[in-house]
Amino acid sequence: MKILIARFNHETNTFSPVPTPLEAFSPTYGEAAYRDNMGMRTAMAAFIDLAQRAGATLVTPVSATANPSGPVHAQAYDELTARIVNAAPGCDAILLDLHGAMVAENSVDGEGDLLERVRACAPGVPIGVALDLHGNITQKIIDNADVVVGFKTYPHVDMYETGEHAGRLLLAMLQGHERYTVRWHQLALMSHTLRSTTLHGAMLRAVEEARAAEQQGMPAVSIFAGFSLADIEAPCVSVVVTGTDTPEGVASAQAVADRIAAKIWDDRAQFVYDSEPLTSSLARAQALAVGSHRPVLLLDHSDNCMSGGTCDTMDVLQAALSQELQDIAVGPLCDAQAVSALIEAGIGGKVNIALGNKVPLSRLGLVKQPMLVQGTVRAISDGQYTVSGPIYTGQRCCMGRTVLLDIGAAKIVVTERPHEPWDLGVFACVGLEPRAHRFLLLKSRMYCRPVFEPLAQALVECDSPGVTSSDYSLFPFSHVKHPVYPLDQF
Repeated sequence: MKILIARFNHETNTFSPVPTPLEAFSPTYGEAAYRDNMGMRTAMAAFIDLAQRAGATLVTPVSATANPSGPVHAQAYDELTARIVNAAPGCDAILLDLHGAMVAENSVDGEGDLLERVRACAPGVPIGVALDLHGNITQKIIDNADVVVGFKTYPHVDMYETGEHAGRLLLAMLQGHERYTVRWHQLALMSHTLRSTTLHGAMLRAVEEARAAEQQGMPAVSIFAGFSLADIEAPCVSVVVTGTDTPEGVASAQAVADRIAAKIWDDRAQFVYDSEPLTSSLARAQALAVGSHRPVLLLDHSDNCMSGGTCDTMDVLQAALSQELQDIAVGPLCDAQAVSALIEAGIGGKVNIALGNKVPLSRLGLVKQPMLVQGTVRAISDGQYTVSGPIYTGQRCCMGRTVLLDIGAAKIVVTERPHEPWDLGVFACVGLEPRAHRFLLLKSRMYCRPVFEPLAQALVECDSPGVTSSDYSLFPFSHVKHPVYPLDQF
């Protein structure tokens, strides 16, 4: 038997000014796509392991993933979808590692349009899909997949397990043991990403309901928080159930989806995050730091590159300095122009430099001015490190050329590329020990927490005007279907 296995991941923030060309995906093809996922913790890696144990011939046309950013360029979308679609004919099963919240210049439903084309090229062939918890589910996704399974953790640490779950069900179909179908219930609820964590709260309760339904015999139950920073018709919460393809199975699957959706709706206010004023957040952080021998985390979630942020806004650091916070470790901050100037100055070099705020936030109508700083270059690095886990364990990361700039009250890791601080390596590569500082300012929302929160005295979330802010009033939504909570109250 021949199984098509591919990966094509992108979470699209339609308000982000960060471009998404083909090279942003660093795509690999054929044998290279296979090698890139072997031994990794991706859903595609799980697909490969399952298919090999089943003795299948593998077809791996592409593995492509890009950091969240603006709409995928049409040329990139066409190239990568064509690789998958053209490989589908002649395969006995298809397993796709997708995200679920992709918007391209030429497709507002990136995954749905892809699945529709795959289904047309391989009619009757079972299709299984692993999706991110933040997928924006559409009817096309539901109609063109036999199995849909989403992550049950955020921070995401179950990518491999999700792939294994989807692959196991699809192989059961392929071997004739079972037939599955997908049912769903979408709510008129745009959740805030900071309220989609599965560590506590309403989202954890919803995921626990999903797990309970699976333990009671439902093949797969997934809660999708949606990704609300996409200006599409319904960037909303969905419950998706894979059930047996019998009249009783279909009815049972829909009943589970409806029941869990009703509980989520009752909890809808708990999926909304209300940001406190930045000055209040920083005052609270300052109070928490008194007498502590561990850093207080300042999470600048309004400029999170893993949600499409530019990784260069300066609002939180500027406010922290104006409120006289001292001994701050910051990073990473992306400013390729500054990196070049700092490297030219050399280690020990004294500089006066304009830092950050160089990418206009045009969709929000914001143009910020760089922060003028004086400082000393303390270290220069190639910006490479290996993730120690638990997210993307073993992955080799490169932030581009990286410099440690000391401005007195703060030491700033400045990089050529946007980068999520999901590992101590972002600081270690320039010899900075984050545990030695009073405050640790990270441009992150959730991914940093498994590594950095255990090291900290406390965590304070800091919001400001940016393309990943939790303040929906900043975003000029024009395509979202109303009424929808919390944009509309009902």
